[in-house]
Amino acid sequence: MRELNKTCMKKLLLMGLFGLLSLNMNAQEETGTYNGEKYGYIIDKTGKKIEGVVHLNGGYSSPWQNQLKVKFAGVADIDKVKNKIKFKTYDADDIKEYMLYEGDTPRIFKSVKYTNTREALNSSDTSTGLGASIKAMNNLTRTSQFAELVTEGKITVYKLYGYPAANSQDAARLAENPNYIYSKKGGKVEELTPAKAKIIIADCPYAKAKATKGEYGSLKNEEKKRSGLGKFIRDEITNSTTDKLSIVNEVIYDYNENCK
Repeated sequence: MRELNKTCMKKLLLMGLFGLLSLNMNAQEETGTYNGEKYGYIIDKTGKKIEGVVHLNGGYSSPWQNQLKVKFAGVADIDKVKNKIKFKTYDADDIKEYMLYEGDTPRIFKSVKYTNTREALNSSDTSTGLGASIKAMNNLTRTSQFAELVTEGKITVYKLYGYPAANSQDAARLAENPNYIYSKKGGKVEELTPAKAKIIIADCPYAKAKATKGEYGSLKNEEKKRSGLGKFIRDEITNSTTDKLSIVNEVIYDYNENCK
């Protein structure tokens, strides 16, 4: 049994490595048509902003694909007369940021260092056995990825989706339930939770007082503190049922606007 487990783990690691190799093919070229592409830019590793057109890899049903790579063509690679465009594909190790316009709204994706451990360990009823192992590997092996900017300030928040196993029925849940991560004053990127929200605003008397008085509806008063397994279970339930976008719109926005 022990040898069988070792064999399974080796197969999973090989699958993860092949996945990483397929993602790290830097700046692959591809030719497409110009019509319908969205204007935007990329910011390279030196901080240089390059304008052109951006093509997203993911859609509504697969938003995590936008976190892996993006197709971009600079002005020099666009031939409007022949309606041709030469795309290059970049991943989060190649560039710092990319942006495209959806109508008049800019969507900004920034390269971050973050591993979605929570989603890797979150095996639903539709992702069990080998499927759950593959899903865990898909999430644990993504350490550099693009995260979509939600709000920027002293506390910057991003939206990030978990990765499903291939052909997983869990994909629909993941597409509709993004996670939210944050960085305070350029620090480490971490998961945003109700408990973390209270901690990161505590250095501002204005916001701390509002939280203490219960004036933030998105931050419900915590139950009596527990320790050990009871606390862990309570925290996990709270994290999975909390409307984190409301925390961003109410608490984080208030902090960024009113705290130094």
